[in-house]
Amino acid sequence: MSILIDKDTKLVVSGLTGREGTFHGLNNKRYGTDLVAGVTPGKGGQDVEGVPVFDTVHAAVAEAGADTSMIFVPPRFAADAILEAADAGVDLVICITEGIPAHDMLRVYTHLRRGATRLVGPNCPGVLSPGKANVGIIPAHFFSEGNVGLVSRSGTLTYQIGNELAQRGFGNSTIVGIGGDPIVGSSFIDVIALFEQDPETELIVMCGEIGGDEEERTAEYIAEHVTKPVIGYIAGFTAPPGKTMGHAGAIVSGSVGTAQAKAEALEAKGVRVGRNPTEVAEAAVEALGAKV
Repeated sequence: MSILIDKDTKLVVSGLTGREGTFHGLNNKRYGTDLVAGVTPGKGGQDVEGVPVFDTVHAAVAEAGADTSMIFVPPRFAADAILEAADAGVDLVICITEGIPAHDMLRVYTHLRRGATRLVGPNCPGVLSPGKANVGIIPAHFFSEGNVGLVSRSGTLTYQIGNELAQRGFGNSTIVGIGGDPIVGSSFIDVIALFEQDPETELIVMCGEIGGDEEERTAEYIAEHVTKPVIGYIAGFTAPPGKTMGHAGAIVSGSVGTAQAKAEALEAKGVRVGRNPTEVAEAAVEALGAKV
């Protein structure tokens, strides 16, 4: 099994006719994802290498059967694109766009809490279930099918930790990039709860970073609700004080939200935290009793 996406996923890409949307949408299709439609207002009736383009997500759902949306539109249009997909009835929206104003995301977050559509992102690399489907920009050739669930706030570190695990013979059930913005659709807790229910996932790796209290709240959740081993990593142990970080959510207030504080919160609840990606992989080997 996997979480969020699989071989039955039917993908519609908002912004498929744009340069990035075309490149990554077709790359996902070549991986095996069932890309059934694109959406660009005013370009309905066209196609992108055989993939039909519609004017609205509603039409893509009604005529092509889309159930998952990937957002690849400029920041000023992204919030409305997310809401359009949700109102059209898709189950999952994965938003790759970065730079969406926080006020726009507050509107989206509030709206989605009233409905059934799940949002991953924005400002994220997407979701990959190796061997099944890829929705986003994750370089799928690094990863293979396996029993490790990986959830991360950082796209690049997702790839690095995944590569460290792969070198030790581990594959992944699903990789989820939740994004590094202050307001995101899915949290660590949301994704870890899905991994806990997934019979294929035997080990969970979470990659956090400095700023906010997401990791601290997740530590409390793991202690109370998760039976599978969890290994953590926090990016930013060597971040210089006062340095502006790349992710909007990486805001440290005094000693709150530092890498050290987050690691201590997780370790206090029984989560082993590696100080670098190599230590994470070594901890995974020990947790699963695998041979290096």
